[in-house]
Amino acid sequence: MHSSTQYGRGQGDEYLNEYTDLQWWDDDLADRFDGLIFDCDGTLSDSMPLHYVAWRDTMSQRGVEFTEERFYSMGGMPTEKIISLLCDEQGVRVDIDATATAKENAFETLMDELQPLEIVCEVAARHRGRLAMAVASGGIRPIVSRQLQQLGIADWFTAVVTSEDTVGHKPEPDAFLRAAELLDVSPARCLVFEDSPLGFEAAVRAGMEFVDVRTKIVR
Repeated sequence: MHSSTQYGRGQGDEYLNEYTDLQWWDDDLADRFDGLIFDCDGTLSDSMPLHYVAWRDTMSQRGVEFTEERFYSMGGMPTEKIISLLCDEQGVRVDIDATATAKENAFETLMDELQPLEIVCEVAARHRGRLAMAVASGGIRPIVSRQLQQLGIADWFTAVVTSEDTVGHKPEPDAFLRAAELLDVSPARCLVFEDSPLGFEAAVRAGMEFVDVRTKIVR
């Protein structure tokens, strides 16, 4: 039974101990890996429901439908690309930069409700100082940084890679490869924690194993 490290506003041991039979939870990851790379939204932070509310409201105000199912299928994709794809599909013209700003502003108004995804943050806490760790997110740096700060984990990571830092974005492997480079760890010795199909594909293309935090299975 593992003790809980407290951060954010999570539920602590009562929640975490439900998962102690999971392989990637129990394993000493230092036996197999030199670096851990974490997505942010939906992985370290339980932010996806808040992001969806911000997206839904922002796009509906502009006459664009964005279903929850479609939203989750696009996890890890940069904001501007999502807006461009949706508007092209639905024949709606918007100012992409202004719409992206409006969406991020809408999300920021909801951030007081942000919670950590405890099971993943606990893994990071257990390996902090023992393995090199980075964040690789499709989000923009101000939003990612604020989330990490609000959860009290910003200083856990040697590197934070965001959408501004790479030309290619998930499912391209660029963010994960850049994170490995900054950690000075071979991609083959990195384990990725992700929650989206685009992120899983990016990890595979980077030559890294990954954990699907939705099912807690190492692939």
